[in-house]
Amino acid sequence: MGYGSFSGNPKTEWLCERGEDSNMCLLEAFWYIDPQGRRWEALTGAITNGASIPRTLWSSLGSPYTGNYRRASIIHDVAIRSPLNLRVDADTMFYYACMAGGCMLMEAKLLYAGVRVGAWASLTRDAAVDLLSMAPAPSPLPRLPGQHAPTELEVRARYTLLAGDLAAASDNFEAIRATVERHLGLPPPLR
Repeated sequence: MGYGSFSGNPKTEWLCERGEDSNMCLLEAFWYIDPQGRRWEALTGAITNGASIPRTLWSSLGSPYTGNYRRASIIHDVAIRSPLNLRVDADTMFYYACMAGGCMLMEAKLLYAGVRVGAWASLTRDAAVDLLSMAPAPSPLPRLPGQHAPTELEVRARYTLLAGDLAAASDNFEAIRATVERHLGLPPPLR
């Protein structure tokens, strides 16, 4: 099966900033064409930091700028910030882009789970069902009074349980998606 293709290697520049200092700027346009022929583009000047995988999972998955998923990480970062993209679609694209970038199947499953856990962790618990499936989530949503964001321990525990089930999950993407969504307590995405 074809997993799509990238335009080449991204041309980037590290931005020197206070704080975490992990932002990069694209010096020229870079894109990925998914298996359905959709072009996901990161334009010149786009800023990326690979932060859609929670930092607490980096020790399990690797940082966003290492491994065969670097290019997928850049495209995904830009895609989830666009109000034109549904988060669930961008996360699906990320899985296929990881495979196109050379990730092994289990690695792509775990990376996909990582971005879905990141989306889950960034949303309020009550809003998660509606928003993860149906609306773009370009940035974390504010918490409602009395709601708390999942702690790093909760995120890691959720991911660890999910990773165990993914090892046994079918290699079919819809089965992988169903396993992830079930663990996050979400209904299947509406189409």
